[in-house]
Parts: sequence; structure tokens; C-alpha cells
Amino acid sequence: MDDQLRAAFDGAWQLLVRGAGDRHSPVHTPVVASVAADGTPAARVMVLRAADRAAATLRFHTDARSPKVSALADGAVQVLAYHPGAAIQLRLSGTARIDPALADTAWAQATPFARRCYLAVAAPGSPLPVPGSGLPPAVEGRKPSEAELTAARPNFAVLVITLTAIDWLHLAQTGHRRARFRCDENGWHGEWLVP
Repeated sequence: MDDQLRAAFDGAWQLLVRGAGDRHSPVHTPVVASVAADGTPAARVMVLRAADRAAATLRFHTDARSPKVSALADGAVQVLAYHPGAAIQLRLSGTARIDPALADTAWAQATPFARRCYLAVAAPGSPLPVPGSGLPPAVEGRKPSEAELTAARPNFAVLVITLTAIDWLHLAQTGHRRARFRCDENGWHGEWLVP
């Protein structure tokens, strides 16, 4: 890759790594899109938990009971992130999988408040008679104890997306710039595109 392509590629990964570690970054909550079993598009905002440049992976946490798990697992996905301060849009393509081997470590690293949502009595998307979180009343609005969180662990899953392409778009009044990066057995390759 030429120097400008390399700078765009490096910048994309810097935004992703920073976004995973900074909950105030707009890249922290990208849109993850897939195709549902019935062929309809499905998109949802998810929290980016880790970005690993060397492995070309993104990590997200999800409820194992959620319908999105079957829509995302072992399928093609696209992740869309936009950083308004940098004026950069990232469209990240790849394949998703549920990775049970990472779940225990990720669970242990998550805060009690983050783990609390996996205590929901029913699966995400289940009907409720009135608006609510689905959490047991005993943990609603408070930090649960480690003992209380034990019941939530089976509901926790780690979603890993292995990236195969990155579409980088920089919006600028002086003229937009766009590049596409693809990964193959020889590594990442980039090219400039008309925005």
C-alpha cells in the first residue's frame, strides 16, 4: 500500500481500538447488520468491546437467548461506524461467530452493571404486559452481587466478527476520499475509490 492508503488503514484501526476502549467514542456503538433467516435485513446497535488489529477481529457481547444470535452466528455481517469529529465512516465486512472459548474471560472482565442485563427473566424480544427492563425486581436499579449474577452467566455470549474488508470514507468540504481494504491469504491490500 502507498503511504496515504496505509495512513487511512492505520487510522481506521485506531478509531476501532479507541472506540472499543472509550464509551464516549461514537465508534463504541456501531450498527451491526445481517440478513435474517427469512431474508429480511436486520440491523442493531451493539457495544464494541474489543478490536484486535493483528487478528482482524471485533468483539461484542450479547444475550445467548436473543434471536440475533442465530441471525449473526456463522454468517456474513457488516458493521457501520461513523465518527463525526474525524468525519470518517467505516463499513466493515466480515463473518460472525459465537465464541464460547472467550466467554468466561469476557464475563469476568465485565462490570456487574454490564452483566446485570443477562439476568433478564425472558429472552430479548419477548413480550411484556407493560414497559420494563425484564429484570427481576430484586435487581432493578441496583448493582447485583456476584452471587446474584451467577444465574446470568449461561445467558452471556461473545460474538466475534472476523473482518475481510474495510470501506473507509473521509468526508471533507475540499473533496471526499474513499478507500477499500480487503484481506486475503497474503494480508491486507488497499485501493482508492471514487467516493
